[in-house]
Amino acid sequence: MTTMIAELYDALISAGAPEDKARKAAETVAAYETRFTGLDGRLAKIDADMTSAFAKVHGEINLLKWMLSILLAGVASLVLKTFFT
Repeated sequence: MTTMIAELYDALISAGAPEDKARKAAETVAAYETRFTGLDGRLAKIDADMTSAFAKVHGEINLLKWMLSILLAGVASLVLKTFFT
């Protein structure tokens, strides 16, 4: 049996819509609501996956920043040693 939204069905009937069309409209809206609820759950999972992926990339970028800083400090010390000794 197909589900439908009773409030919508009642509103359509009270507005003067034929019973078969009101029932079909309420069933269609209920189907879309179920579909969008499923999409919302999948989007939440994708969001969680993307958040963890960005956290990993952020950590790798921080590591590269530290490595570059140490490398630049070493090069700067060699340049200063060359010109000032």
